[in-house]
Amino acid sequence: MSTHFGESAVRPEPDKVVQDIADYVHNYKIDSDLAWETARLCLIDTIGCGLEGLRFPECQNLLGPGRRGHRRTKVPGTNYQLDPIRGAFNIGTIIRWLDFNDCFLACRMCPFLIPGGHPSDNLGAILAGQHVTVKDVLEGMIKAHEIQGGLALLNSFNRVGLDHVVLVKVASTAVVSKLLGLSREQTVDAISQAWVDGQSLRTYRHAPNTGSRKSWAAGDACSRAVNLAYLVKKGEPGLPSVLTAKTWGFYDVLFKGKPFEFQRPFSSYVMENVLFKISYPAEFHAQTAVEAAHIVHERLKALGKTSDDIKSVRIRTQEAAVRIIDKQGPLANFADRDHAINYMVAYPLIHGYLNSESYTDKSAADPRIDALRAKIYCVEDKRFSVEYHDADKRSIGNALLVELNDGTVLDEVEVEYPVGHKRRREEGTPLLLAKFRRHIGHHFDQAHQKKILDTLSDAKSLWELPA
Repeated sequence: MSTHFGESAVRPEPDKVVQDIADYVHNYKIDSDLAWETARLCLIDTIGCGLEGLRFPECQNLLGPGRRGHRRTKVPGTNYQLDPIRGAFNIGTIIRWLDFNDCFLACRMCPFLIPGGHPSDNLGAILAGQHVTVKDVLEGMIKAHEIQGGLALLNSFNRVGLDHVVLVKVASTAVVSKLLGLSREQTVDAISQAWVDGQSLRTYRHAPNTGSRKSWAAGDACSRAVNLAYLVKKGEPGLPSVLTAKTWGFYDVLFKGKPFEFQRPFSSYVMENVLFKISYPAEFHAQTAVEAAHIVHERLKALGKTSDDIKSVRIRTQEAAVRIIDKQGPLANFADRDHAINYMVAYPLIHGYLNSESYTDKSAADPRIDALRAKIYCVEDKRFSVEYHDADKRSIGNALLVELNDGTVLDEVEVEYPVGHKRRREEGTPLLLAKFRRHIGHHFDQAHQKKILDTLSDAKSLWELPA
């Protein structure tokens, strides 16, 4: 007998996309030396970002145990030993708090394009696993990066109002399933549960609703991923047509009926091309603008001038920066400021630096900042937009043209690739390690810092360590 709607009760084969992800997690062998070494640097950088996030009371207030359970997951930089689900939330939250961990930008020419997100967010879930080595963690990172970035390359979740943390949840669920010992079929079930789970609206990343949820959304996604993997381990079945089911599946309900597209098969491409935020805790589309602002600041000093002598600042930038971080008017909080390009440029023009404390209410109270912000405006450079989407270049160009009150126009400063870009990796690696040293310096004495750095510098021994 048919149902009222004429639906068939025959369960189909699991969706191909879900099966492809599970096959990649269980069967793909990572043979790229560049991917393994980049993953090592990514692990170092991400843990450092988490330790830096711990310095902020607003972050600490969200941490700690949420319920009783097996307390087996250690939260770096704290004394917490938590159940894996709550541990994943804690680790994911500290990693993401300052928007200082790595980034991957999708590359399709689309007016609603979103970044591929921050793939190291998945480390919150991966480190919540048990009985794994650092090599297992690095492999999990490479694969989670690939799943998250691969899904983002040609699919705009922003277009339908969804936040990219859905990809953290899917990627983390897939990788953690294998780390927990689930079979390939169970991983298929777990991934399907991640797709059917409630998805976050992106509004907390955009004015007028920008807020601190963007700093713990990844922690939430990590905890949900671990929870779903454990539920399937205990016998919870999957949903075979979670994406493709007519009327009720993900595509029809949340993606305007459009199936996912893929630019390339899953490999290690995303980890190899990840972008590190080395110099500044700033939204990635502004990284090169901030670097240019530092150069301009030094030029002003050489001329005996200050930011008070500036009449106007033109930022020549990519379309994505104009759409995502070009904000006018008052900025309500930390999360608003680190996603406002005129704030991120104004601050170093005034002070000569931009760090995590630059976004606090105390720092933002300086009246010079909003006065200078009012003189800053953005224009799109079509070349920057095209090369931002070019898979071989993946540039994030910005250029600053500054006019002074006396009519002097300084030479324009253009920076196409941030120091964390693959094309600047040789230059960036020692700076990334210096960033890590700064971050651990707030937490450990010199002897302990040396022990940490010695351990991390020996890649072969590091691989074999219990995570």
